[in-house]
Amino acid sequence: MAAMVNSNLTTALIVGASQGIGLEFVRQFLESDRVARVYATYRNPQSELLTIADSRLCCLPLDITEEAQIATVVKEIQTETEALHYVINCVGVLHEGAMQPEKSLRQLNAEQLLHYFQVNSLGAVLLAKHVQPLLKHSDRAILATISAKIGSIGDNYLGGWYGYRASKAALNMFMRTTAIEYKRTCPRAIVVTLHPGTTDTQLSRPFQRNVLPEKLFTVERTVGQLLKVLDQLQEKDSGEFFSWDGSRLPW
Repeated sequence: MAAMVNSNLTTALIVGASQGIGLEFVRQFLESDRVARVYATYRNPQSELLTIADSRLCCLPLDITEEAQIATVVKEIQTETEALHYVINCVGVLHEGAMQPEKSLRQLNAEQLLHYFQVNSLGAVLLAKHVQPLLKHSDRAILATISAKIGSIGDNYLGGWYGYRASKAALNMFMRTTAIEYKRTCPRAIVVTLHPGTTDTQLSRPFQRNVLPEKLFTVERTVGQLLKVLDQLQEKDSGEFFSWDGSRLPW
């Protein structure tokens, strides 16, 4: 049976809030009084997240590639609440040190491909596994994951970026499948993947040279746009892939 929840005590979990889009989600949730409690995870202990002084904010360390850490974070949240109303996963990797997106088959190696999938795909579905009990309530809930249009198979006309493309496509499939199960187990939860647009963050910075200024979004604009998309979602939208402007993207 779905748990009854006081909707005035709304809660959010922002995963990957150390920087960029995740950190801005935390800021905008707190500034708007959208929720009564924000749980935010970080991997970098030097993150600006940890300098935010707000009694509504609880910061928790998490490496999403470690399932045991995901379970620990969820158990800690469960000591305070039986329900989450927003779970927004902003974790993703495109480049890291010597790791760069592949331009051709010659550049593929198994270690890098596995890392793309561990961060961009597997972590997200394991998060969905562990937060499921906190989404079994009678209020509207959102499980949103930042994906990328480049993960659309139908929209792939340029090739390249094998690991990033494939791991985002896998993420989309994981979340689509999660949405189908959640319709049975968490019927008020809406599961979506989101394309944020090209945003001025550390992830996109090395690849911004050919991006038109009007197509490069600030994190403030990106998060504001994505929140508008989330606010307009209905239960029938669960399992879909949305762009920052609310349009549906092809798989």
